[in-house]
Amino acid sequence: MKRIILAAGGIILLFTLLVFGKTSVPKPPMTFPGRTLPVYNVESAIARYKQGLTPSQVVYLSKIENGITRGDLKKQSSEQLGALADFWKDSAKKFVPYAYYLSQAAKLDNSEKSLTFAARLILQNLKTEDSTGIKTWEATTAADLFTRALKLDPNNDDLKVDLGSCYIYGQGMAGDPMQTMKGIQELLQVVSKDSNNMRAQLVLGIGGVISNQLDKAIVRLNKVVSFDPTNLEAVSWLADAYAAKGDKVNAAKWYEQAKKLVNNPNFSKEVDQRIKELNEAP
Repeated sequence: MKRIILAAGGIILLFTLLVFGKTSVPKPPMTFPGRTLPVYNVESAIARYKQGLTPSQVVYLSKIENGITRGDLKKQSSEQLGALADFWKDSAKKFVPYAYYLSQAAKLDNSEKSLTFAARLILQNLKTEDSTGIKTWEATTAADLFTRALKLDPNNDDLKVDLGSCYIYGQGMAGDPMQTMKGIQELLQVVSKDSNNMRAQLVLGIGGVISNQLDKAIVRLNKVVSFDPTNLEAVSWLADAYAAKGDKVNAAKWYEQAKKLVNNPNFSKEVDQRIKELNEAP
């Protein structure tokens, strides 16, 4: 029987795109061993963003960039990085420069609190980022911050789940199977101690869909939705896992559940089309 392989996590991404006014859903690239992911140069990207600033923004930004004077250089650098992050977040409203300067400030501070805050902010954004280059940069940056935080708190399972999530949502979802497995191994350490860690089980289930370990993924995702039937991310990936396996009945069941959770007419229309395509497949 011919199986329909739907975009992994497609409906959760669809919901996010609809909320932000986009109507097309980019599908993850096909996974090939040894696939080279695009390199994203964040400094060059920031230079391009600067070209779109207003004259008054350019003047203000220049003052921040040239604000270091004699004295406590570490303190001034920390304040400068914070001011640059705030500018790109509040005035320019550009996430990548904001994330870059926030991460630099966190590394300079080197406290678990600042490292974790910056890393989780970036991790949250990369989950719905459709640019492979940006997604890869975000995943690498967040993983570095989580690794630094874990050195300060080695037994923190939440940080281990976050680190594993970076590998799976980032380079793994962008097409690097080695990164997916790296994330899975990180998360298995957590569930080996606590099988009821639902955050770890969820991301392991997602990693299973991405790596085509569908039976394992379905078991894990069913466990998550049994614990929390309103978990849209788990429901959407479970629907996609069943669709990829060729189980039309269960796929439709969970797509319908996703529609109920989202309760958005545009979302429902797109999901109905997906169910129709699934049912029409041989």
